[in-house]
Amino acid sequence: MATNADASWIVPDWPAPARVRALSTTRDGGVSTGPYGLADGSVGGLNLGTHVGDDPAAVAANRARLAARLPAMPRWLEQVHGCAVATADDFNADREAPPRADASVAITPGHVCAIMTADCLPVLLCDAAGTVVGAAHAGWRGLCDGVIEATLARMSAQSGPNPVWLAWLGPAIGPSAFEVGAEVREAFLQKARDNERQAVESAFRPGAPGKYWADICALARTRLARAGCTQVFGGDACTVTDADRFYSYRRDRTTGRMASLVWLDR
Repeated sequence: MATNADASWIVPDWPAPARVRALSTTRDGGVSTGPYGLADGSVGGLNLGTHVGDDPAAVAANRARLAARLPAMPRWLEQVHGCAVATADDFNADREAPPRADASVAITPGHVCAIMTADCLPVLLCDAAGTVVGAAHAGWRGLCDGVIEATLARMSAQSGPNPVWLAWLGPAIGPSAFEVGAEVREAFLQKARDNERQAVESAFRPGAPGKYWADICALARTRLARAGCTQVFGGDACTVTDADRFYSYRRDRTTGRMASLVWLDR
């Protein structure tokens, strides 16, 4: 995992084609303050969420700072923890209301797929030929219901024959911080295929009575493999335990949002 020293942004360390560009923001590099600021509450937070209670002017300034480093304003989504996939080529975030979706794909150079997170898993995707990119918001509900498979299915429809997929897993709640109830484990087991069951069981470590510690990255790798993607990178940054770098809803409740973005170079 490489970091942009100028803005403390993460540049994915994955063998994507040169024309595939990607980054993931941290909480540093903006103008927000308080719970949306730096870890000590001081000014400097790069909160990109308009729905979390931050000063709208600060969010607008933060989004402008981000857009200045991109070929265009990101195609933001109204994320609802579902499986709908938008095509970023079909809407303009500057002039239209964001679509209700938890993933987007693009084949047009300069159209930036973007998702926001503060513990949920951001999954960036591309094909090895560099013809299509995608971004998926994989909270446990969307992941369990198939948001990754839906995203790759949409990308397959826009790629060449026999695509080779690459994925990068961005900052998310780690396996030592993600305590869930038995119903979450059961939901994944109910949807696991026979050849996936052992991997799914291993992704849930017993905790307190009726509780488990869940490894959301391991669960995502299982679903990526199901969809034909076995080249998976990242997944080594925990949003909860690294307060200096990341916003975390599980840790703080009132907090900002980070973005993970992917696009094709013009």
